[in-house]
Amino acid sequence: MDSQVLFGSRIRSIREAADLSREVVAERADINANYLGEIERGEKWPSIEIIQRLAGALDVSTSSFLEFEAEEIDPNILLTKLHHVLSNRNTEQLQQALRLLRALFQL
Repeated sequence: MDSQVLFGSRIRSIREAADLSREVVAERADINANYLGEIERGEKWPSIEIIQRLAGALDVSTSSFLEFEAEEIDPNILLTKLHHVLSNRNTEQLQQALRLLRALFQL
């Protein structure tokens, strides 16, 4: 999935988690609801100003829109990201990560 689609999907996820309609968020951000829909579908890239207004309307940081991991569906990309996170850790940290993963998945 490309970054524009992931970005839009992330905004939609945050909006839905806040239980807010597209119209309410668009009004709060002073943009058109149809334009917000285009952003959420990954059809348009908003300006920095619009991103800041959307973050304010959703009461989140602008950086939260860039946390794509929750939206990513390609297992190879996710495994690569996990490998990157773990690659520079020491033995103790890796053991702790393994314990956490086992507990999380009850292995």
